[in-house]
Amino acid sequence: MFRTAFTFTASRDKRFVPLAIAAFLLPLIAGTLLATFLGGFLWIVIGLLGAIIGVLVTLSARLSKATVVEAERQPGGAAAIVQQMRGDWRVTPGVAATTQGDFVHLVLGKPGVILLAEGSSGRIRHLLGQEKKRLSKVIGSAELKDFVIGHGEGELPMAKLRMTLMRLPRTLNGKEVNALDLRLKALTARPTMPKGAIPKNMRPPGIRMPRR
Repeated sequence: MFRTAFTFTASRDKRFVPLAIAAFLLPLIAGTLLATFLGGFLWIVIGLLGAIIGVLVTLSARLSKATVVEAERQPGGAAAIVQQMRGDWRVTPGVAATTQGDFVHLVLGKPGVILLAEGSSGRIRHLLGQEKKRLSKVIGSAELKDFVIGHGEGELPMAKLRMTLMRLPRTLNGKEVNALDLRLKALTARPTMPKGAIPKNMRPPGIRMPRR
């Protein structure tokens, strides 16, 4: 796993390898110097541990950034970001979509029901309105929030998505999330998909595309 994460980050972030080298060497050099002038093998051990921790911290930070950059290049990237988050986040990618590459993803968690929209702001607002109307029939008093992913006015940058969701107030407990999840799955079991080809990573489970 470490090797995969390291390779992925290094291939997408030119600054990662120099930063990782610096994070490894600085503590090691400091530990060696302390051992030389103060004496004691323990300083070298501490320096080595610091070097390892430095590399892991650097990898974690740069991997997170590289993942966001990669997600911005891919259709449905917002759903992929949430699926990798820690905690009980239940994601249904592409509950609504267009052939032009616009998507609305459904996210359920303790903050409530969240819709994430990606695509053209003109088309996506219509999709969001349809989904909010459809969901309002089954979610009861649960919170319903929506975010348009992008860099325009009033939009949420992909880089801030993870932190934004984590900071939302928790309004549901585990039991309520499970009950709402069952209702949402029944509602989205047979979503209405647009005509035309949909990217493989956005096809809902159980939906097979016709062979040509």
